Amino acid sequence: MYRCVLSALIVVAAVTSLPAQAQTHRPFPVQALRGEMVVLQSPDISLNGKPARLAPGARVRGDNNLLQQPAALSGAKLMVHYTVDPNGLLMDVWVLNPVELANKTWPRSPQEAAAWSFDQAAQVWTKR
Repeated sequence: MYRCVLSALIVVAAVTSLPAQAQTHRPFPVQALRGEMVVLQSPDISLNGKPARLAPGARVRGDNNLLQQPAALSGAKLMVHYTVDPNGLLMDVWVLNPVELANKTWPRSPQEAAAWSFDQAAQVWTKR
């Protein structure tokens, strides 16, 4: 009896905390860039209108921070933050939620990232 009540309370707490979690700003690494991604046929994608590829083992996180299968996102235009591996393939991809999209200033190229400064704690880029 007590186990059932405890299990039910845990499930209710977990379910009610999920929507709040989706509206927070996730911490992104300093090397993350912003772009528009369209999954064509995984691992082939379009990034900012140019052909690109996902790396083997690439992780795509949805706007709720849960892992997504790239094929499930096929055809959708998504604003994302992403990191690139040494071979130029996309390794980590985060689909942006509305709170993260509101942060308009984010580098779209390595050249912009090199010219701007990043506050890791506040997750804000400043143009120098």
